[in-house]
Amino acid sequence: MAPPLAVTMGEPAGIGPDLLWRLWRDRDRHALPVFVWIAPPALARARLPQGPFKSIAQPGEAEEIFADHLPLFWPSGNGEPEADLVARLVPGRPDPALAPWVASAIETAVALARRHEVSGIVTLPIQKATLAAGGFSFPGHTEFLAHLSGLRPADVAMMFVLEALRVVPLTIHCPLAEVPARITPALLRRRITATHRALVHDFAVPAPRIAIAGLNPHAGEEGMLGDEEIRLIAPVVARLREEEGMDLTGPLPADSLFAAPMRSRFDAIVAMYHDQALIPIKTLDFSRAVNVTLGLPFVRSSPDHGTALDLVGSDRADPGSLLAALRLAASMAEHRSRMPAAMGGQTVP
Repeated sequence: MAPPLAVTMGEPAGIGPDLLWRLWRDRDRHALPVFVWIAPPALARARLPQGPFKSIAQPGEAEEIFADHLPLFWPSGNGEPEADLVARLVPGRPDPALAPWVASAIETAVALARRHEVSGIVTLPIQKATLAAGGFSFPGHTEFLAHLSGLRPADVAMMFVLEALRVVPLTIHCPLAEVPARITPALLRRRITATHRALVHDFAVPAPRIAIAGLNPHAGEEGMLGDEEIRLIAPVVARLREEEGMDLTGPLPADSLFAAPMRSRFDAIVAMYHDQALIPIKTLDFSRAVNVTLGLPFVRSSPDHGTALDLVGSDRADPGSLLAALRLAASMAEHRSRMPAAMGGQTVP
């Protein structure tokens, strides 16, 4: 039997806990994969007094209680927030004082994943500004997860997933003006290779077809509108085709690449910057998009939306992205468990 998924607490005042509870409430209809919520019990019960929760000593106990209780896991060594701090938790109003507990939930989930006690991690949305005000020094989940795994930020990548489209941005959280300088042959090679590896290992695509978007309008128009395509992108694509045998196409003009007739020819697209990747994803289906981190030694997915503070407690937020993230994490973990260890798979106890 596969271990459960770990779902991190996320921003306790945000929409994540509401969506998680709604999905668990309708678990039979959704055919939810088994998960355990990584959160201090005092905060979980204060945030969702309707429960029903049950604390477990080991993640492996989640399977037997999932039908009747939402499993909670919190190591005793992590401690519990003081009662006056718990009392400060107000839905829709993030508090920097709770930032250390949000970070601790992520750290706990990573430790469990690295010990193979959970099959993957699904992270609920965090409030980045609130975390920063509370002393959190990372731009977001992706960079923190890389740090906890002993990796550099450049070693991991974000993939945004819909049924009809998978996109990996080459650059992530940086000003648009800095993007051209950040496009290097080494980064292009890492991102394209990570995309190819993920398609094989995590998505069971045996011979991936990958498109590479250009940076400039019309992919540079043969150098008339910019030379990054000729000088940087095309040579890397050609070398990976020749040296690694990858099925790569590009650089292609981004203005037509995401149209249905074009994107249907590929298993994934590598975009040059954040909005080039995210605008088509969120336009196609904002409520079903999933964020996946490539390059980690464990599966990690997340709903592709924020904390939606204005929707907390309203029952109006759509849980579709979180549902898709849970299902995708379970599917990726299953695919990865079938891969030989030498090819990047992991043994499931």
